[in-house]
Amino acid sequence: MTQPFSLDGRVALITGASSGLGRHFSQVLANAGASVVVGARRSSRLDELVEDIGTAGGEAAAVPLDVTDRDSIGNAFTEAEARFGVVDLVVNNAGVASSGRAEEMPDDDWQVQVDTNLTAVHRVACEAARRLIAAGKPGAIINVASILGLRVAPGTAAYNATKAAVIHLTKTQAVEWAKHGIRVNALCPGYFRTEMNQALLDSPRGGELVNRVPMRRIGRMDELDGPLLLLASEAGSFMTGSALVVDGGHLCSSL
Repeated sequence: MTQPFSLDGRVALITGASSGLGRHFSQVLANAGASVVVGARRSSRLDELVEDIGTAGGEAAAVPLDVTDRDSIGNAFTEAEARFGVVDLVVNNAGVASSGRAEEMPDDDWQVQVDTNLTAVHRVACEAARRLIAAGKPGAIINVASILGLRVAPGTAAYNATKAAVIHLTKTQAVEWAKHGIRVNALCPGYFRTEMNQALLDSPRGGELVNRVPMRRIGRMDELDGPLLLLASEAGSFMTGSALVVDGGHLCSSL
């Protein structure tokens, strides 16, 4: 039963791997057998992650990666190929968020979120696809979106908009690249504690959010493992263009 979820022989690149979901995803993929390339701007954290994966018996390498820089993306893939071979599994995880009323949002805040959450997802996925097509290899790309791409929360206009765009971009990429054996799906987490949202979750507003989740709690990181591996592995071989929600029923809650 577990064999379809195996990632033996696969080469995975994870963006935004220095903390939060990206760090966790890197460990999960390595534990499933993938050779993992972790990318982020905070290189010291990546070195620690590579060491942890190695200690657990996995294989990993770190590459400096600024997803808002086209050259940095290309260099990361080239380094990954030199180390392990063609990347055939990508987790497009890097993202940023800021809060505030839409009409008060500085243009710079808007642009940073568009550049990181949307444009970078497009560029990383396209870089992966071009290399896979040239190599004649199938692959899987997982774009990390959010339940806020499917319903909105006030005070996060740019984040909502970019995550909704990622879901539609995912469907477009899935349609265009299916003939090459490249599957593209979106993973849409609900609320899981990370560095980016821990202040919110610890606030009174965060308590209100949790109370609206039918399961009355936020998710545990390990509760994303199965959905991630489904999209990454042959267990999900007939899935492409999907937006897989993992949120404790939050999207089903009453308006």
